[in-house]
Amino acid sequence: MSDSTPSGPARPVVLDIWCELQCPDCRTALDDVRALRARYGDRIEPRLRHFPLEKHKHSFAAAQAAEEAAEQGQGWPFVEAVLGRVEELDKQGEPFLVDTARALGLDAEEFDTALIDGRHILIVDADHAEGKAIGVTGTPTYVIDGERLDGGKSQDGLRERIEQIADRLLAEQG
Repeated sequence: MSDSTPSGPARPVVLDIWCELQCPDCRTALDDVRALRARYGDRIEPRLRHFPLEKHKHSFAAAQAAEEAAEQGQGWPFVEAVLGRVEELDKQGEPFLVDTARALGLDAEEFDTALIDGRHILIVDADHAEGKAIGVTGTPTYVIDGERLDGGKSQDGLRERIEQIADRLLAEQG
């Protein structure tokens, strides 16, 4: 009997992105996420984690809407669409979220209902609580291989640090 375990397909490197959909800095961080996806493809798994900030009136609704979009199979396209138009979210609030869903071909009525009934609030609250527990104070904040990288004050050098960690993890997998 052999002690070695056959290696299966490499697992993607998980990159948690603590984000707030009303945050202009998170909009800027999308360029880094796109660059990481372009470089690593399916070898990296960016996961949106919600960290709505109280200073932004529509951030909790936007986080819930992102969860509804994910449930309808368009999570990242919705996130990118909302972050690309942060100013409109600031001005219009929930109607903007529903209109964005409709523009992406999602079930806008279900979106509206989800925002009213709060079906995704537990996910948002759990993410927020976990973020606080690990020391997230602002957005964007990245967590990769247990290392927290705070982009709330400056995003300079963060993508390069993420790439270093991802390269190391992928090399370790073989």
